[in-house]
Amino acid sequence: MAKAIWNGSVIAESDTFEVVEGNVYFPTAALKREFLKPSDKTTVCPWKGTAHYHTLVVDGVENRDAAWYYPEPKDAAAAIKDHVAFWRGVEVQR
Repeated sequence: MAKAIWNGSVIAESDTFEVVEGNVYFPTAALKREFLKPSDKTTVCPWKGTAHYHTLVVDGVENRDAAWYYPEPKDAAAAIKDHVAFWRGVEVQR
């Protein structure tokens, strides 16, 4: 079981997940969407593709661009399609 926790709330929880470069990627079905707000930010990874971001909002407090995902990952990263990872103070427990 893996959990992503920020500002006292569980953001995602699942017993299935992928680990890539030390980051836990949760399936989108494991997300508590009420805590995620779309972001315009994107970045590019040479082997995974273009990452898109979400800002977390818990109890009115924002954690900008703290979640990322690859909507169309390159073939080498196909396992993380429809998965989301976290950073910027989000505690991930396994």
